Amino acid sequence: MESMEYGVGRYLDQPYETALPRVVEALKAEGFGVVTEIDVRETMKEKLGVDVTPHTILGACNPGLAHAALQVEPDLGVLLPCNVVVYATPRGTRVTAVNAGAMLGMVGNPALERIAAEVGRRLDRVLESL
Repeated sequence: MESMEYGVGRYLDQPYETALPRVVEALKAEGFGVVTEIDVRETMKEKLGVDVTPHTILGACNPGLAHAALQVEPDLGVLLPCNVVVYATPRGTRVTAVNAGAMLGMVGNPALERIAAEVGRRLDRVLESL
């Protein structure tokens, strides 16, 4: 897996059309539901008239962890859900999940650290399972 400041991702040696449903299932296995799904390709074509490679943004939410975080920081909803992107590349399909520690760390509330760590562990397991 490749880490960056705002996320962690990996390339899959499979087509986008196969990878996308696998990512959704892996998220479910870790307790995340997909509450939003943005088809970037369709949106760019419709709004800008441009063609891009297949690209989807999944808004993943673990209700228990989201509830716990919102109890600590009610305004935290501006950072939810956790985004996971899936898109086609010449190397295969790229899957990248948000770095929950970095995202929740910007809030500056130490009470969120445990929750962010758990979200991060679960998203890492999603990526490892693919």
